[in-house]
Amino acid sequence: MQITLYSALLAAGLVLLPAGASRAAEGVDLKHVDWSFDGPFGKFDRAQLKRGFQVYREVCAACHSIKFVSYRNLSDAGGPEFTEAAVKTIAAESNVTDGPDADGEMFERPAEPKDRVVKPFPNDNAARAANNGAMPPDLSLMTKARKDGPNYLYSVLTGYDEAPADVVMADGMSFNHYFPGQQIAMPQPMSDEQVTYEDGTPATLDQMARDVTAFLTWTAEPKLEDRHRLGFKVMIFLTIFAGLLYATYKRVWRDQH
Repeated sequence: MQITLYSALLAAGLVLLPAGASRAAEGVDLKHVDWSFDGPFGKFDRAQLKRGFQVYREVCAACHSIKFVSYRNLSDAGGPEFTEAAVKTIAAESNVTDGPDADGEMFERPAEPKDRVVKPFPNDNAARAANNGAMPPDLSLMTKARKDGPNYLYSVLTGYDEAPADVVMADGMSFNHYFPGQQIAMPQPMSDEQVTYEDGTPATLDQMARDVTAFLTWTAEPKLEDRHRLGFKVMIFLTIFAGLLYATYKRVWRDQH
């Protein structure tokens, strides 16, 4: 997949537009998905996280890193929960630079579970050169980069359309209902059947957008389920504590009379 200005989509919500192309999308309501991880008892769907990682790897990883994720994290509880054997296989598909060796030379070796997920480019200059001067952002925290991040990301990924007749499109721009300004420099990055899901799920555009959004929500909040469990325990504690305080208050004031 060739993604020229993907940073415009997911980083700060900004895109280079010519003067006059200022039609805003702030008034457009985002699509809202009933995410499994929403709410105080929300949990990630493990199968969805696995599919989302596949979309990231086959569609997004050509340009974008997830630099805060190590391969071994893919087997962590609360995440995709790949087996250790599967993680070793996934890691070994990429090479990392290591060293120096006994001769003081750097060398390449297959990645291991302990390594961070390999970046698509060796350095920022190489990334910009391959993307018409744009620096593709790291996606590790992308769902935290915008308000209501998961719904925003899903909406933009599924929000491409033909431009209305009254909208003058700048050269090289695509119309998107949910992107600020409604003109985005990145062509539609996903299409039906772009990947073949290993679990047999139909790879529609909508499904791929949901899955990769869920995966990127996990990379941004890998301890989300732990946080939800802790919050529930705290609420139980506070409820019991409040009850004890109330009972003590009643007892003290009853004795005063």
